Amino acid sequence: MKASDLFVKCLEVEGIEYIFGVPGEENADFMISLERSEQIKFILTRHEQGAAFMAEVYGRLTGNPAGCLGTLGPGAANLITGVADANMDRAPMLVITGQGASTRLHKESHQVMDVVAMFAPVTKWAMTVLHPDNIPEIVRKAVRLARTEKPGACHVELPEDIAKLDTGMVPLEPRRFRRPVPDDKIVDQAFELIKQSRRPVILAGNGCIRKRASKQLRIFCEKTGIGVISTFMAKGCVDRNADYCLYTIGLQAKDVVACAIDASDMVITLGYDMVEYHPRLWNADGEKTIIHADFLPTEIDAHYHPEKEIVGDLAHTLWMLNERVDAAGGLRFDTSQQAAVRREMAEELAEHREDDTEGSIRPQKALWDVREAMQPDDILLSDVGAHKMWIARHYQCHEPNTCLIPNGFCSMGFALPGAIAAYLVHPDRRILAICGDAGFMMNVQEMETARRLNADIVVMVWEDHSYGLIAWKQTNEFGHHTDLSFCNPDWVQLAQAFGWNGHRVENSRDLAGVLKDAFEEAGPSLVVIPIDYRENALLTERLGDIVCPI
Repeated sequence: MKASDLFVKCLEVEGIEYIFGVPGEENADFMISLERSEQIKFILTRHEQGAAFMAEVYGRLTGNPAGCLGTLGPGAANLITGVADANMDRAPMLVITGQGASTRLHKESHQVMDVVAMFAPVTKWAMTVLHPDNIPEIVRKAVRLARTEKPGACHVELPEDIAKLDTGMVPLEPRRFRRPVPDDKIVDQAFELIKQSRRPVILAGNGCIRKRASKQLRIFCEKTGIGVISTFMAKGCVDRNADYCLYTIGLQAKDVVACAIDASDMVITLGYDMVEYHPRLWNADGEKTIIHADFLPTEIDAHYHPEKEIVGDLAHTLWMLNERVDAAGGLRFDTSQQAAVRREMAEELAEHREDDTEGSIRPQKALWDVREAMQPDDILLSDVGAHKMWIARHYQCHEPNTCLIPNGFCSMGFALPGAIAAYLVHPDRRILAICGDAGFMMNVQEMETARRLNADIVVMVWEDHSYGLIAWKQTNEFGHHTDLSFCNPDWVQLAQAFGWNGHRVENSRDLAGVLKDAFEEAGPSLVVIPIDYRENALLTERLGDIVCPI
């Protein structure tokens, strides 16, 4: 068969369901081969960056890679931001790019650049197909590496002349392996340390949103009562209604939740990536007793030097600890400080639920109404901006993977295309993206993609006519901010132009009703609110004056 046909056959054998992208002439053979596939759906996007974000969210929600596709040169370069975001946020992804003929890659040539070298820093592996017979091995390796903990992006480049060649090879059958598990001896040692502690606390990271890990974590907490603090990306690893849920940490200033770490004599980190929340922020003097449990050994850092590292499958690690808790007849710890933290934080989350302001809406009120409108399995996606800080602090979850926040690479423009992918994965759930007016406009063209797919999604835009997070941070450091303001379109007219339902809500009392209507409308809906970011400075003042509850 032709090399491009073989490439598609290999993707089918790997179980690839979706490829998102914008093809070019160097992808022509691949696209004709893909068109004949009955298994893989190609979703044409309006920008390659949007395609990469769609593939990222598909990977985060399913644990399996989707493809994102671009042509050579500028098309490949446009993928970079979304690919980097997926790779740093541990989402499996397959990046497919075209390339000029292999006969012209050694010299100055139209649109040719070293794409593999460009992708090397933002992927786990990047490779060019130099011979059609290598395609089965390359695709098998790329998908296996993308799925292997920690998951990430892998890139395969297919030059246009190689795609046309004949080959007699067939796809390699995927054969899964079980992840390595920890040795009993190290788990015994860690368990002895846990038994000796009086006030342990768990810091849960991105690895805990794996379904099996979350299940075992909840069992562990039910048995021990140890409280769980989640990073932004670990939301939902334990139910927000559980007594041991201590909500979320990750703001750069000290928050109420940090008091639980301050009071602890041991921090058990589970699936923790320090790219999310650096240990210098919670272990400034480097004196905390730390047990690290994750799929991989820890990054070396002066503020993060664990006494014990339990390296292996995280769900199995937690199962081993649960077995030891049972054998010991249960464990008892002092959780009074944790209970006080949970109580005070819960009061803050509910403080503005009855707001009746006009002309602008507080972030706390907006997120209270959003949480009330969303069922436990519904999915919220946050873009990047000041709103992300509020979502991280005030939107709490029942289940894993129901609040997707980019928090490694942290790219703006994530939420709208991501919501489209979330709809494709879970068309039966409510899907809500929350964006700032800056981040939304970075991939506004994907409104057409959502309309074309008739995606039942709701996008809420928090309008402040500014790069609000940058203004917030500059003001905190310098007492003022540079000119970060801009103008916006007429949002309702913009929605109408793209065939969306459009709503603008000026008053707090109307938001819950409009959200209800938007979720019941067919097709995509836009809800725009003027956000009261005077609350940013008030939160900064509050965080700077934290007195830990007792």
